[in-house]
Amino acid sequence: MHWSEEIAQRIIDKHPDKEEYVCAAGVSPSGSVHIGNFRDLATPLFVVKSLQKKGKKARLLISWDEFDRCRKIPANVQAVVGNSYDKYIGCPYVDIPDPWGCHENYAKHFEEEFLKGIEPFGIELDCRYQADMYRSGKYMKDVIEAIQKRDEIFEILDSFKTKDTTKSEEERRAEHDAEKAAYSPVSIFCPACHTDFTTITKFSEDGTEADYTCRCGHAGHFNFLTNFNCKLGWKVDWAMRWRYENVDFEPGGKDHSAPTGSYNNSKLIAKKVFGHDAPIYQGYEFIGIKGMTGKMSSSSGLNLTPETLLKLYQPEVLLWLYAKTDPVKAFDICFDDGILRQYFEFDKMLTDTREGKASDAIADIMYLCQIDGRTVETVPMSLLVQLGSIVNFNVPMLETVFEKIGTPYKAEQFADRLDRAKFWLEQCAPDQVNRLRATRNWEVYNALTEEEKKEIELLHAYIAKGGYTLDELNTELYAIPKAVYGTEMSDKELKGIQGAFFRTVYKLLIDKERGPRLYLFLYAIEADKYVGLLDFSYPQTEDEIKADAPVEEEACCPEAPEAEKDRTPDPVEPIKDQVVIDDFAKLDLRVCKILKAEGVRKSHSCLKLTLFDGIGERVIMSSIKEEYAPEQLIGRKIIVLANLKPNRICNVNSNGMLLAATNNACGCQVIFVDDCVPEGTAIH
Repeated sequence: MHWSEEIAQRIIDKHPDKEEYVCAAGVSPSGSVHIGNFRDLATPLFVVKSLQKKGKKARLLISWDEFDRCRKIPANVQAVVGNSYDKYIGCPYVDIPDPWGCHENYAKHFEEEFLKGIEPFGIELDCRYQADMYRSGKYMKDVIEAIQKRDEIFEILDSFKTKDTTKSEEERRAEHDAEKAAYSPVSIFCPACHTDFTTITKFSEDGTEADYTCRCGHAGHFNFLTNFNCKLGWKVDWAMRWRYENVDFEPGGKDHSAPTGSYNNSKLIAKKVFGHDAPIYQGYEFIGIKGMTGKMSSSSGLNLTPETLLKLYQPEVLLWLYAKTDPVKAFDICFDDGILRQYFEFDKMLTDTREGKASDAIADIMYLCQIDGRTVETVPMSLLVQLGSIVNFNVPMLETVFEKIGTPYKAEQFADRLDRAKFWLEQCAPDQVNRLRATRNWEVYNALTEEEKKEIELLHAYIAKGGYTLDELNTELYAIPKAVYGTEMSDKELKGIQGAFFRTVYKLLIDKERGPRLYLFLYAIEADKYVGLLDFSYPQTEDEIKADAPVEEEACCPEAPEAEKDRTPDPVEPIKDQVVIDDFAKLDLRVCKILKAEGVRKSHSCLKLTLFDGIGERVIMSSIKEEYAPEQLIGRKIIVLANLKPNRICNVNSNGMLLAATNNACGCQVIFVDDCVPEGTAIH
C-alpha cells in the first residue's frame, strides 16, 4: 500500500463518518515559492487523491501566510529595490508594495507567481488568505480565547524549552515568572509604522482590550472585539486554524517535526487550550539539487520555482518524483544527466502500468501522477537530447530521423518533451550539445596511425556508397576494425580497438569522444551532411587552415561593478603569534567535493553541504547562503577543516568547516581547488 493510502486509511479510521476530509498546507509568500516547498503541497495532494480513490470526499486547503511579518528581504528582491525595503521588516507581507509594481502588494506578486506556475498540474485548491481571515474578524473569538488562556499557552511553550542548567532553581523560577507575566500570544500591528515591533503592557481582565507601545514611539489602546489588525504567534495560530478549518491531515518539514518542534508544541495547544485534536501529521525531508546547472544560476534570474522546473520536467514526472519517495526520505532534482535516468525510469513504470505488468506499488505511484486532460507520450528523452541537437531541434527533420531508425514518432508525440530537452541541453548541459563540424579535423586525423587512417578510409567509402540498412551499418561498424587489424586477437583486444575506432569517428565528426549510439547517429543524419568530414583524400584547404587557426584571446580582467569598486577593504590585521609546525599538523585540512547543496528552512544564512572527503560522505553547515546559490557549488572542490569538533547548527550535525576569505571588499569567497586534485588530498 502506498504511503499516502496508509495515511488516508488512518484518517478514515479516526473519523469514519465525516462527510468531507480536509488536507491542509501552509505557504508563505515571503519570496518565490521554490520547488522544495512543493513537497508541502504534494504530500497532502496525494492523500486527497488516495481518499478520493477510496470513495471519500476530500479537498486540499492551502493557507497563504501573507499576514506573517516580513523577517528578511530576499536577494532577488534586493536586486530590484536595494536596501530601500529594509523599512518593511516587521510589516505583514500584504502591507508591502510589490517591488515590480505589477500586483497590488508584495504577497500577491508571489502568490500569483506560484499559482500560475502550478496550473499545469491541474490541482484543485481551496485557498485561504490569512490577511483577509484576520482582518475580517473571522478569528476574533479565537484570538480572545488565546489571550484569556495565555498562561496555559506559556506553560506549554515553556515546557519544550531547554533549561539553562548554569542557573540555580531560584534564578530559573524568577526568570520563568517574569517571562510568563510579559508573555502575549498575539502581536499588534502598529497603526503608525505598520510593524509588529509592539509590546503589550497590559491586558484587560476579560482579555478583550490591551494597552501597547511600539518602538517607533507610538502608544495606544487596542480593542480585540472591534480592531482585528493583530495576529497570533505561529504555534498558537497553527493550532487555532486546525480547529477553525477542522483539518484532518497536514504535513510539515523536518524542522517542525523534531521532538521540540512546532508540531508537538501546537498539538498540545490544540488539545489543552482549544479542546481540539491535532490532525494526523507527516514530517518530510527537504529536496536536494544535483548536478551543475551551467547557465542556470541565481545571477541569470532563474529561480527554482515550479514554473522553472517545468521547463525541464513534465508535470507528471515531477509528481512522480514526490510520489515514489517516502516523505521522510530525500531525493534530488537533477540538472545533470541524472534527469535522463529519471525520465527513463518514469517511462518504464508508466509503460508497465499501461500494459498491466506493473506491481501494485508501481501502479499506485502512477495513479497519483495522472493529470486530467493530459496523456504522456513516452518518447525517450535521451534520444530527443542526442538527436535533437544534431538537427538543431528542427521538428520535420527530427520526424525523418525517427522514421529512419525505426521509431516513427510524430511531432505531436514528442512536442511536450522537445522544448524541455532543448532547454536542458542549452541551460544545464551545453557541453553535451552535438554539432557536426564545419570542416575536416586534420589535427585528429594527422595523429592517427596508418591502421586508424585505413579504418576511416573504409568507413568513408561505405557511407559514400550508400544503400545500406540500419542493421547493415551497425554490422559494418564492428567489421571495419576486424578488416584492418585481422581477427587473430582476443575479444578484449578487439573490443578495445573497436572502442578506439568509435571514439575517433566521434572526434572527427563532433569534436567529442562520445555521442549518440554511432550506428543510429550515422544512419539518422543525411550522409551528405557529414560524409565529407571523413574524406581525407585531398589536402587541407585554405578555409580549413583559417578555421583551425588558434584564436588569440585578449588578456583582460572583467571590470568590477561600480558598487564593488567603492567597497573599502578591511584593515589588514597584524600577524598572529607564531606557532610551530606541530601545531599546524594537528589540523586535518583536506580537499572535499561538494555532492549536494541545499538551504535549511530554519536558517537565513546557512547552506547544508554534503561532501565526499575521500573516505565517505560528511555534512557541514556553512553561512554562505548570501554569496552562493546551491547550484553554483555542486561539483566544486573545496578545502575543509575535517577534524573540527562537530557542532549542531539548526538541528543539523555539522562535521567540519570550509575555508573561505572574508573581506568587506569582496564579501565571503570560498576557496576552491582545481578539479584535478583528488578528494581526500591533504593540504600541507
